[in-house]
Amino acid sequence: SLAMNAQTGQPGQTGQSGTSPNRGTSAQPDKARQSGDAGQMNKKSGDQGANRMGSADNAWVMKVAQGSMLEVELGKLASTQASSDAVKQFGQRMVTDHSRANDELSEIATRKGITLPTSLDAKHQAMKDKFSKMNGAAFDKAYMEDMVKDHRTDVAEFRKESTSGRDADIKAFAAKTLPNLEEHLSMAEQTASSAKSGSKQ
Repeated sequence: SLAMNAQTGQPGQTGQSGTSPNRGTSAQPDKARQSGDAGQMNKKSGDQGANRMGSADNAWVMKVAQGSMLEVELGKLASTQASSDAVKQFGQRMVTDHSRANDELSEIATRKGITLPTSLDAKHQAMKDKFSKMNGAAFDKAYMEDMVKDHRTDVAEFRKESTSGRDADIKAFAAKTLPNLEEHLSMAEQTASSAKSGSKQ
């Protein structure tokens, strides 16, 4: 389909495939060879242009939007269902910081013509439902363990996007947000340690 798109959508580029004309024994093999080469060129140019935003970076943005929305929802739960003041404070920090990050990402997405999700998907809703049924020390321990695991993943993914992302705006957003996530991870590890100790007492 890439080859077809190259010929129908960009007719002027198919002649620049770099293949030697009339190498085949008939016109049909030549045509097929040129079509394939044109498809390769279209794929390469797409990887470096708008098509890249529509695939890798776009998928990253959608994933971040879902994850950040969940951080906000779980942070709200922590403020009411946690027993530790430290866990409640951490939850409130998640609400504040991730709400701000969501707003920034939404502005970028709007400029790019991307429609971000406004509600949790089934996977993330299931996570929220699980924590909504917990409270007290059990909530503290499970929530903070999840926050440590989640932010380790976030830091790795944001670091990768900040260096290898193809879209300049998304790449800049990842770089700007990364230090905040690294701080969240440090806070989560400290708070998780105290929550775990508290649950043993």
